[in-house]
Amino acid sequence: MSNLVELTAAFRRQYDRSPWFIARAPGRVNLIGEHTDYNEGFVFPAAITYDVAIAVAPRTDRRVYLASRQFRQDTWFSLNSIRKAVHRPWSNYIRGVAHILQETGHRLCGMDAVITGDVPVSSGLSSSAALEVASCLAFEAASGFRLDPVERAKLCQRAEVEFVGVKCGIMDQFISVLGRADHALFLDTRSLEYEPVPLPFSGLELVITHTNKPRGLAGSKYNERRSECEEAVAVLQQEIPGVQSLRDVTLEDLRRFRSKLSPLSYKRAHHVVSENERVLRSVQALKAGDIEHFGRLMYESHESLRDNYEVSCLELDTLVRVARSVPGVYGSRMTGAGFGGCTVSLVASDQVETFQRIVARRYLREARRRARFYVCQAAEGASIIRP
Repeated sequence: MSNLVELTAAFRRQYDRSPWFIARAPGRVNLIGEHTDYNEGFVFPAAITYDVAIAVAPRTDRRVYLASRQFRQDTWFSLNSIRKAVHRPWSNYIRGVAHILQETGHRLCGMDAVITGDVPVSSGLSSSAALEVASCLAFEAASGFRLDPVERAKLCQRAEVEFVGVKCGIMDQFISVLGRADHALFLDTRSLEYEPVPLPFSGLELVITHTNKPRGLAGSKYNERRSECEEAVAVLQQEIPGVQSLRDVTLEDLRRFRSKLSPLSYKRAHHVVSENERVLRSVQALKAGDIEHFGRLMYESHESLRDNYEVSCLELDTLVRVARSVPGVYGSRMTGAGFGGCTVSLVASDQVETFQRIVARRYLREARRRARFYVCQAAEGASIIRP
């Protein structure tokens, strides 16, 4: 968690007054269910003990002043005329939230804010969603209203899609808002029905391993994969009544109409349909306390992301392969959009140091990069803290 004492002190230095409150929101790791959310499928993420925190004091005018400790940059904008920032792109997530809040009829006041965070940027751990959700909470608290949690998640997703321009699904914002300590969240991204599922991880840790590879392709390839899935749906709609998305398709359907699909469309659809099934099986495995089965499903998920969805890379594959050879590792897979970013591994607590040592050494030798490790637990969702 971010250092709130340092954040408060930084706010006083910046604005020569004390913050009224701190809005915080966590990043997330997706345990299984990758690239299914924008196909109206199932996901199974957990909020993590890394977050974005914003110290805030309201203003009497309509100006929003922002100081980012992470980027060491300041900027400001007027709530009367919100435009995208070219030179401070991190601020667009906050501007976008303000824009959508006002568009949906909420009256905002200005504020002074200092932002910090320890969610690694461009890692696939949803630092952008954490910033959006923390910003939304900040505007709510400063302006004197309170959104329903699900509405908050939907609004933050709209900000990223409509203002920032990233066609993201709902998962990242949803788990940042509604995460529960020691639980993952089973989410149906079509109905937005959700169920917190206790993690039977006594004696186990979630270890996130960062490839340290820039995710330069992630944005363009993400939108490409969405289009490829839509192409598959368009074909299957001609053959199967009632298909709205790949959520409505079974593996048997895919096999039956394989000749109608291009080889590429078939591979993309096969990943999404099989991944939905893996999420359902994973939830049942964890409810039954079957960690071994859950771990096997993690490995299967990574293989499908590598071979069928083709969003992995040498670095991610190396980390998963090496993890699989380490004693005390139950499962490992890439997490996030892919082409870099991170893996998530389920590791016995007494083997975490061994895991880090072996993986760091072999990854450096085989991929010529240094891995970074984040040992974490499932955390609470977004909240307001009064200093």
